[in-house]
Amino acid sequence: MQEKEISQAVIRRMPRYYRYLGELLEDGVERISSNDLSRRMNVTASQIRQDLNNFGGFGQQGYGYNVKYLYEEIGKILGLNQQHNIIVIGVGNLGQALANYVKFEKLGFVIIGLFDVNPALEGMSVRGIKVRMLDELETFCAEHRVDIATLTMPKEKADAIANQLVDLGIHAIWNFAHVDLKLIDRDVVVENVHLSDSLMQLSYNIVKNRSARENDN
Repeated sequence: MQEKEISQAVIRRMPRYYRYLGELLEDGVERISSNDLSRRMNVTASQIRQDLNNFGGFGQQGYGYNVKYLYEEIGKILGLNQQHNIIVIGVGNLGQALANYVKFEKLGFVIIGLFDVNPALEGMSVRGIKVRMLDELETFCAEHRVDIATLTMPKEKADAIANQLVDLGIHAIWNFAHVDLKLIDRDVVVENVHLSDSLMQLSYNIVKNRSARENDN
């Protein structure tokens, strides 16, 4: 049977469900209705039910959702019940910040290697993880299971490094290189992260809200 295709809009909402359910667990909440969850998340109850029905539903008529069970099931959907080994290519400020972010490990994302081309960084450690030179990448990948490569490097070098990573057997790339990678006909999943896009959206909303306030006065 062909697996059902889930829209990317639904997938983007799943981490939010997981985060909010985790907060409910911390608050000692055992069950919640789609209506109550919708008020917390600013998503309609109908949308929540539709999203979760893509994966089996999980709710009970007249009861709502068991918070712990739904939290665990969404964790499985997102693959958080498995460990994902990560390497970071580019150990500048952003690369070091990612390596220092301990919450990743609580979600099962474990940084096992850091790589750079700057000889001044060779042998340095970030949270106990040794910085290696890029020419050690092939040997490292042959000796370790690497599930995700994170790129925090200049955009001019990103495509070449990404293709090298795929050749080395890495099929998932978390890309901060400020360029959309062009990996045509390559067996790889890419998540392009543009931090400036988020800031520009914030800027738009600041201007929009400011304009609304001025029009009200």
